[in-house]
Amino acid sequence: MIQELAINGGKPVREKLLPYGHQWIDEEDIKAVTEILRSDWITQGPKVIEFEKEFANYVNARYAIAVSSGTAALHAACFAAQIEKGNEVITTPITFVASANCVIYQRGVPIFVDIREDTLNIDPVEIKKKITKKTKALIPVDFTGLPVDLEKILQIAKNNKLIIIEDASHALGATYKGSKIGSISDMTIFSFHPVKHITTGEGGMITTNNKEYYGRLKLFRTHGITKDKDKLLNYDGPWYYEMQELGYNYRLTDFQCALGLSQLKKIDRIIQRRKEIVQKYNYEFKDMPEIKIPQINPVDSNPAWHIYMIQLSLERLKVERREIFEALRAENIGVNVHYIPVHLQPYYQKRFGYHLGDFPRAENYYSRAITLPVFPKMSDRDVDDVIKAVKKIINYYKK
Repeated sequence: MIQELAINGGKPVREKLLPYGHQWIDEEDIKAVTEILRSDWITQGPKVIEFEKEFANYVNARYAIAVSSGTAALHAACFAAQIEKGNEVITTPITFVASANCVIYQRGVPIFVDIREDTLNIDPVEIKKKITKKTKALIPVDFTGLPVDLEKILQIAKNNKLIIIEDASHALGATYKGSKIGSISDMTIFSFHPVKHITTGEGGMITTNNKEYYGRLKLFRTHGITKDKDKLLNYDGPWYYEMQELGYNYRLTDFQCALGLSQLKKIDRIIQRRKEIVQKYNYEFKDMPEIKIPQINPVDSNPAWHIYMIQLSLERLKVERREIFEALRAENIGVNVHYIPVHLQPYYQKRFGYHLGDFPRAENYYSRAITLPVFPKMSDRDVDDVIKAVKKIINYYKK
């Protein structure tokens, strides 16, 4: 079928593959990193502290703690929240596996609940149904960069004395009712993977307004070791340190933080370009009944648009999603799918007994979803190529 499409439409829309996401590194970024590589500090030094301070200021949080990845950020937040054996933590199945794995790292139990069909975010109504005496925390995920319904989730947490660890890996720069994501929840985590809004190569950040969480997070990322004289149980001299908890080496380096600082200066421009691309997609696809475009509520939130999905009306097209996906790839459009529901992963099915059918809204979304390219380095021609390829393939299958 792919060969038939290529023959039917002549050459592919593009000669080279356009990825679904890509970093945007410019000469200023390269210069910032080079300066650090020529300095005395390349691991943990003054740039880490500077990056944390600037990041906290950007999201209007009191504290920010840089770590080696978004997954490390989630793990550290679970540690700071004192998730322990037997504790339950509620999250969504439509996320990357790290949002649930972090609970297991602390010997807790991740509990999934279904999503809303409109926003694709975790459904607060379903959260209420799954709270038990064992529930310790919630990990809502700002999927695609659209903030979750924080007002309802905050109220649920307050009523049940739960900790909120907001996974905002997709949502740097987003706002909810006028407040920056990163300033609202007990702890908020971000990722700096190359496809995210800004990158440090790999890296992550946790923001919080809670001094106790901040102290535990700092301890956890450095082997559980402290040199703070006020916190030491003993003191043998200036060299002395104590390991007070079982921590990890989750530190971020100075040259990575130099890149992060340089990227952070461009964050508003990066987000604006993402929004421009999404607006163009929405305009071009809004009158195509074969495609469902993302829905947002602009009154409550201002999304950051990490990814953009279409959902296919397979009943109209009378074709499997895989054929559309492969046909778009044949046009050199690097589409992807976000995400395979976590409860359908073999590990979760074997360990926790999840099955197909457990979360029908999440599964229905997954069966129809295709992620289109969105990243700030895309040119207008790139955006037009994506639109042209999608219309070409959909029109072919409409026949």
